[in-house]
Amino acid sequence: DRASGRLVVLKIPFTSLIGDPATYSRYQRELEIGKRLHHPNIQELLDEGRLDGGVAPYLVLEYVDGTLLREYLRAHAPLPVDEAVNITVQLADALQYCHQHGVVHRDLKPENILIEPEGTVKLVDFGIALLQGARRLTFRRLTSGFGTPDYMAPEQVQGDRGDARTDMYAVGVMLYEMLTGDVPYHGDSPLAIMSQRVTSDAPLLSSKRSDLPPQLEAVVWRALRREPAERYASMADLRHDLTHLDEVNIPEYPAASGRAVVSREHMLNAGVVIAALVLLAVLGMVAELVHRAQVAR
Repeated sequence: DRASGRLVVLKIPFTSLIGDPATYSRYQRELEIGKRLHHPNIQELLDEGRLDGGVAPYLVLEYVDGTLLREYLRAHAPLPVDEAVNITVQLADALQYCHQHGVVHRDLKPENILIEPEGTVKLVDFGIALLQGARRLTFRRLTSGFGTPDYMAPEQVQGDRGDARTDMYAVGVMLYEMLTGDVPYHGDSPLAIMSQRVTSDAPLLSSKRSDLPPQLEAVVWRALRREPAERYASMADLRHDLTHLDEVNIPEYPAASGRAVVSREHMLNAGVVIAALVLLAVLGMVAELVHRAQVAR
């Protein structure tokens, strides 16, 4: 930025997306969200503008001199308890602020979290965030507005728009990954992973790392409950338990924790989910082909 002399980030749509109404709507939504959010753990929106005669919108964002949490985990996971808790507490602070201002991120993952050299956490990329009271956005690629499979909450898999408890689930997955170096669910495809999330409880932390405090295992278990109502009601509640582990009660875990629930109802739900996701994937490919044909003309 020549005016201020500081480094900034320009967020500009791909050339193939310029002029696309859905892309413009997403940028307008992200601009509106950026104007609402001013928090030390959230990447700051500084300005906005248009290129190519006003056709291509762009955002000017704070430059964060940090390491992606994904890269940090590749190098250092599993993390010490204190470090994992510290990162999660900062993330919870940022998200509590977001939720109080009517914003649900919906795409929380290590690729959207930066860690600065002194340890400050920065939350970035509100591209598919939900703004309370705003209209539903349309995505050109029909499969693009759902989050990332490893971090999606069961209700997202089932087509729900999500709320603050959806972000809670993703934070639980990331804390699980920071502590164990692994995500809770695995499968041969994104569809398999998402199906497991609907039908199975996450494996307990102690099944992958034996030296963790049982109170911390209880916190992660609660954040990862399949039913949104059974998770923490707010990020502030999660933060409290993480910073007061000695006050956390140890629950009686279900015997089937980490194993598939094979009731007829759950099997039916899994079948419906898989069928819906396959349909969305096919529709997404069709939409992409139609868009390319329109561009070619």
